[in-house]
Amino acid sequence: MKKLINDVENVVLDSLHGLELAHGDLVRVDYENRVVLRKDAPKQGKVGLVSGGGSGHEPMHGGFVGMGMLDAACPGEVFTSPVPDQMMAADEAVNGGAGVLHIVKNYTGDVMNFDMAAEMAAAESGVRVESVVVDDDVAVQDSLYTAGRRGVGLTVLMEKIVGAGAEAGRDLDTLVALAKKVNGQGRSMGMALTSCTVPAAGKPTFDLGEDEMEVGIGIHGEPGRERRKLASAREVAEMLVEPILGDLDYTGSPVIAMVNGMGGTPLLELFIMYNEVYRILEKHGVTIARNLVGNYITSLEMAGTSVTLLKADDDLLKLWDAPVLTPGLRWGA
Repeated sequence: MKKLINDVENVVLDSLHGLELAHGDLVRVDYENRVVLRKDAPKQGKVGLVSGGGSGHEPMHGGFVGMGMLDAACPGEVFTSPVPDQMMAADEAVNGGAGVLHIVKNYTGDVMNFDMAAEMAAAESGVRVESVVVDDDVAVQDSLYTAGRRGVGLTVLMEKIVGAGAEAGRDLDTLVALAKKVNGQGRSMGMALTSCTVPAAGKPTFDLGEDEMEVGIGIHGEPGRERRKLASAREVAEMLVEPILGDLDYTGSPVIAMVNGMGGTPLLELFIMYNEVYRILEKHGVTIARNLVGNYITSLEMAGTSVTLLKADDDLLKLWDAPVLTPGLRWGA
C-alpha cells in the first residue's frame, strides 16, 4: 500500500487538521465531535444544511461546507457512516432557528444514523430536522450497502442547488420540496478502471485484470452491472449515458451535466469523456445548459468516472448560478 499517510487510525483526523489549516477562512472543525462547520455558523434565520458520510470521497462532503452550500459535514471513517452523535452535534451547531435539513446518500448506515440523529435533536433540543435521501444511481436497484438505488453524483448538485436556496432565505418546507425535485429529476452512473485501497484494509477492495473494467460501480467500490473488457472513451460514455437516458425522459429539457472523476483519473481524460457525453446528448436532442467536470465525489484513488444528468428549469439554473464559496466549489463570490 503506497499512500501519503501517517498512522492508519488517524487518517481522517489528520486530513481534517489539514482542511482547517488550508481553508480556515471558510471552515472550522469541531474535533471533539468530528464535524466540519461553516466558519460563520450558525446563521440566524437560515435553514441549516447538513450532510455527511464515510470519508474517502473528497471533496465531498467537507469540501462543500461554506457560503452557498453546506453549513456542516459529518465525516465518518473511510467508507464508514458517521455516528448519530456527530450528526446531532452538527444539527445543534448550525441551528439558526429555522430548522435543519439533512441531505443523505442512500446507504443503509447513513440513512439509519441520520434518522436517529434527527429524532435525538428534536427530543433534546427541540430542533426541527427534515431529511431527503438521494438515490440517483441507475446501475443497480439494490446493492451491498443499500435498499434501493445508491446515492452518488447527484448529491453534489443537490447540495449546491439546495444550498443556494437556503442562502437566499427559503424556508425548510420549501427546501425539502426543492431537494425532492432535484432527486426526482437527476440520474447517475459510474465505472471503474481500477479498484481503490482502503487504508485500514491495506489491499485493493476488488481485483480487476489489466484488460478489464467494472461498469456501474458504487462509490465504495461495490460491484456494478458487469465486468467488461476495456473500451474506448466513446464506448464507455455510451455505456453510462444511454442507461441514464433510458431511465428518465430528458426530452425538451436543458440539463446540468457532471462528468466526475473517481479520484485517480486525470482531467485530460475527463475532458475527453465530456466531449463524448456532449456528443451523445446532442444526438438525442438534449442540451447541456451547465456543466461540471472534475473530481467532486471520489472513491479514494480509484481510476474511473461517473456521469450525472439533472433536468433543469429556470429556477434550478438560477440556484446553480448563485454564488458559492467552499474549499471544493466556488464561483461568483
